[in-house]
Amino acid sequence: VRVLHLKENIASVAQLLASTSHGGFPVVCRPKPDHAEVFQGTIKRLELCMLLENEHIFEPQTNDESFSSSHHLSYEKITVEKLPNLSRLTMLLNRYTTDPRYQQLFINLEPYVNKSAMSVQAHFSLQRTYVIFRTLGLRHLTVVDPQNRVVGVITRKDLMPFPLEERLRLQLAPQ
Repeated sequence: VRVLHLKENIASVAQLLASTSHGGFPVVCRPKPDHAEVFQGTIKRLELCMLLENEHIFEPQTNDESFSSSHHLSYEKITVEKLPNLSRLTMLLNRYTTDPRYQQLFINLEPYVNKSAMSVQAHFSLQRTYVIFRTLGLRHLTVVDPQNRVVGVITRKDLMPFPLEERLRLQLAPQ
């Protein structure tokens, strides 16, 4: 599973976007230094693209995990549902992954993470998962273990065969 951290390296975000076509990513954090990374929420690909187009919010790594609060983008700016300029985005991703100075710059994803994102336990019912997708209109759902560590992501495409199998089972079941 490809996950992001609340404080993420710019080059890593660019590499992730360049190497995948996923529409969203789970975001994790380590509550204490000796604890495992746990699920915090999700962030959409479009939102990451919007963030990467605003270099003024990038910051150098800090030891105390604090980030300046003055560099945040407004909710309206980050949630605008517009397609990014693909040629500009490709150029930016290339620059961020090849220029060494972006290895030292970070972005605070915390203000942009959907912290109320749904997740399901690894052994959750497939039928109930399908119902959740249908009723909430989800595109993806994070799968976690009992300790809230991310173990997978299930997408709407993963569940496409499910209604067909269910209908066939009902048709073939003895009356």
